[in-house]
Amino acid sequence: MADRHETLSNRTVAALSVERDTVFWDRVLPGFGVRVYPSGGKVYIAQARERTGKKLPKRVTVGRHDVLNADEARQRAALILARIRAGEEPLPLPLAARANGGPTVTDLAERYLEEHVEVRLKPRTRQSIRGALRNHILPALGRIPMAAVERRHVIDLQQSMIAYPVAANRALKILSHMYRLGEGWGLAPEGCNPCRSIEKFPERSRERFLTDAEFARLGQVLDEAVAGGRGSPAAVAAIRLLMLTGCRRSEVLALRWTDVDLEAGELRLADAKTGPRAVQLSPTAVRLLKTLPRRTDSPWVFPGKDKDGRYSADGLHYVWQTVRSRAGLDDVRLHDLRHSFASRALALGETLPVIGKLLGHSDIETTARYAHLARDSIHEAAERVADSIAAEIL
Repeated sequence: MADRHETLSNRTVAALSVERDTVFWDRVLPGFGVRVYPSGGKVYIAQARERTGKKLPKRVTVGRHDVLNADEARQRAALILARIRAGEEPLPLPLAARANGGPTVTDLAERYLEEHVEVRLKPRTRQSIRGALRNHILPALGRIPMAAVERRHVIDLQQSMIAYPVAANRALKILSHMYRLGEGWGLAPEGCNPCRSIEKFPERSRERFLTDAEFARLGQVLDEAVAGGRGSPAAVAAIRLLMLTGCRRSEVLALRWTDVDLEAGELRLADAKTGPRAVQLSPTAVRLLKTLPRRTDSPWVFPGKDKDGRYSADGLHYVWQTVRSRAGLDDVRLHDLRHSFASRALALGETLPVIGKLLGHSDIETTARYAHLARDSIHEAAERVADSIAAEIL
């Protein structure tokens, strides 16, 4: 993370943009700054040492730029800096928190949302975390001081969600991350994370791969849906593109024509789940995209009636439910088309690293879930070779 200096005003802060986390320190008030994230998030901070000079400097969040203007943030920072230098707590804790022995889990959650979730994570992830906090973590633990939360409290929370193991594991992961950050922020002593050594619930693997016959049946039903007016042509084309590329649903629905290079046979996704990536298009996928009409009033490859003008996820899900029912594939999710793309690549002899590149995985561990399919493909190949030789020698 780089450091730079500016005279911080509403105008200068609004104009700041970075490619990596950068702190801009104010030339007027030493110790006052704004941390700017590549996502566009901007958080005012204050940093100072106690007058004794024996401790590391304390850094405190003053507030987000979209909540405070620069002058308000500078005034608050001046008070915080004075308290730090006097050896006092930078921010007086809420009365309820002080009466119960320190910041509560709710206090921690508010800071976690403000400093981490809102500035670092994508909208869908932010929504998921807010839901876990609102529905599970805070009702169970919100009023308890952070330092008073014990392992048994977390286990009770986990057991209350035993019927939903994936959601329980997600809540445990979020709570543990909150505590790790909270220790770094000085809200709790190191080593107080109550989630340590708690086993996650086992999660049933959910992998469904289409067979050759199922692919053929699905293709036929998609043709019939368009011909019979039972499915939006945009939705049907989006489903076909999912099948031909292995892309995520969100990547296809967010596709703009400026992301499409038909000459190069490539999609250039600037904001995929794991960051910018290029998706190689087969000739069939290129032909599919060439047949799609372009609306002069819309930048989207798949325009619709969603609030931002693109085809909605709910609309696509509705069409998919109709299509899969007619194809006799009621247990197949849209995401299983991505699994099926990987499965077919393995069957054709592609390696796991290559498949990871095709799917846009950020690390090989994510692709390793398909390792058992690779073993199956190798076993089948060995069987075919041995049978061929056996026919000659036996």
